[in-house]
Amino acid sequence: MPSSRDDPPRSGYPDCRPEYMEAFATMANLATRAGVEGTSKITLHSPLMTLSKADIVREGLRLGVDYSLTSSCYDPDEQGQACGKCETCLLRLKGFAEAGVKDPVQYQSA
Repeated sequence: MPSSRDDPPRSGYPDCRPEYMEAFATMANLATRAGVEGTSKITLHSPLMTLSKADIVREGLRLGVDYSLTSSCYDPDEQGQACGKCETCLLRLKGFAEAGVKDPVQYQSA
């Protein structure tokens, strides 16, 4: 996926793009009674999409998010502990590091 230098860092997941969100909103309006009848238009908001991971961490802290209760891992162990190796874990760890904050999540390895 091409990106410019000014684009926020994001993984290669196709649902993390504005084009996807626009297409999903179009589909939702075609697939709902309100959308088809024109009584209501579904609008999707993705305010975090334009933020860096560090900015998301900072905003969460400002809002009082308890990050110890969150996980981004796609390969947790049986106890739910994050692997520390998958792409989402690495992006999360990088975001916390760039925000200057220690990630409170316990990782299998990091």
